[in-house]
Amino acid sequence: MAGLKEIRRRLKSVNNTKKITSAMKLVSAAKLRKTQEAVVRSRAYTDALKGVLAQLQGGSGAVV
Repeated sequence: MAGLKEIRRRLKSVNNTKKITSAMKLVSAAKLRKTQEAVVRSRAYTDALKGVLAQLQGGSGAVV
């Protein structure tokens, strides 16, 4: 059976791992939010570009 010191060391290790995992989740959420905002900002540009390309093709509406 594990000694008291070993159990305490293991508990400390598990708690440290939880803290690291929590920090990684926060970083991941921030990166995801930033990327989603970039996608939303670029949507208007993409739509305008599709319209220009459609006009250049003669108004068929099909974009290559």
